[in-house]
Amino acid sequence: MVLPRRSFLHLLAGGAALHASSGLAMAQAYPSRPVRVIVPFAPGGQTDVVARLIAQKLSERLGKNFYIENAAGAGGNIGAARAVQAEPDGHAILFVDGIGFAANPTLYGKVPYDPIADFEPVCVGATTMQVLSVNPSVPANTVQELVALIKASPGKFSYSSAGVGTGAHLTGELFRSALNLDLVHVPYGGGGPAIAAAVAGHTPLSFGSPAATIPQVKDGKLRALVVGGAKRLRGLPEVPTIREVGYPQVECDAWIGVLAPAKTPKEIVTLLYQEIVRAVKVPEVEERLVSLGFEPASTNPEELAALIKAEIPKWANIIRTANIKAN
Repeated sequence: MVLPRRSFLHLLAGGAALHASSGLAMAQAYPSRPVRVIVPFAPGGQTDVVARLIAQKLSERLGKNFYIENAAGAGGNIGAARAVQAEPDGHAILFVDGIGFAANPTLYGKVPYDPIADFEPVCVGATTMQVLSVNPSVPANTVQELVALIKASPGKFSYSSAGVGTGAHLTGELFRSALNLDLVHVPYGGGGPAIAAAVAGHTPLSFGSPAATIPQVKDGKLRALVVGGAKRLRGLPEVPTIREVGYPQVECDAWIGVLAPAKTPKEIVTLLYQEIVRAVKVPEVEERLVSLGFEPASTNPEELAALIKAEIPKWANIIRTANIKAN
C-alpha cells in the first residue's frame, strides 16, 4: 500500500511530535534516582571542589541527590572509563580537568575510551588558569625580564609543577617551547608541594593553580609575574595576562568540564547544561569559585565539543615536542 503524500507528511510530523513529546517527558521525569557525579581525582583537588559545589546546587534544584564518586588514578583515565560504562540516561555524569582530558590520549598512548565518540559534552562549569610566579630572590619583575634571564643562563632555571602531565606541567612546556627557552621541569606530587618548592627556593619558578599560588603571593613569599588565561584573575587583578605582556602564543585557559556517556538524551544534556550554568551563578557559589581562582562559565554543549576537538591536537603537539611520558 502506497500512502498519499499528504498522509505520509502527516505521519512524519506525528512521529516527530511523538519523539519531541517523549523527550520532553523524559527530561521532566529526570532525575528519577540519585545521580553519580564521577570525579576522576582524589577528594580536595580543584576538580573535586568544583564538582561538589555544583552537585550540591543540582541536588537542591532537581530534587535528587547528586553524589560525588571519586575514582582517582592514571591521570583521570580510571574515572573517565567508569563514566563510559554507565547507562546513558543522565544518572552518571563526569567532571574532568580539561587540559588533562584533552592531553591524556597522547600522554598515555592508549586510553580506555574515545574522548570524542564516547561522551556527550554538557558544559564547562568553571574556568581557571595557571599562574607563573617566582621566588622573590629572582631578579625579575616582569615576564620579559624573566625570559631575558633564562636566555642569558641556559639550563640554570627550573620550574616546579604538580607532576608530569598535569596542567601546570603542560602549561610550563607550552611557555618553554613557544619562547624557545632552556628551562628545566621539576615535578612534585601535587600543587601544594610544587608551590612550597618555589617558596623555599628549590625551584626559582613555578606554574601553579591560583588556589595554591595566591596566598603565597599575598604573603610576599612569591612574586606573580603573569597569568596564563585570557582574562585577569579577580584574585590577582594587578597581574597581567600572558597576552597583555606580548606572548599571545602562550595563552592557555584551563577548564572544568562536564560530560555524560554517549547517547545520553539531548533533552537531559540540555537540562543539565541549563542547571549547571544557573548553579555557578548563585552568589555564594560564584564567590567560592572566585576565591579559589575560578570564574563561572556558560559554555554550551556544542561549544564544549568544539573546544575538546581543538585542545586534543594542541596538547598532543606539546607532548610530542617535549617527549613527555606518563609516569
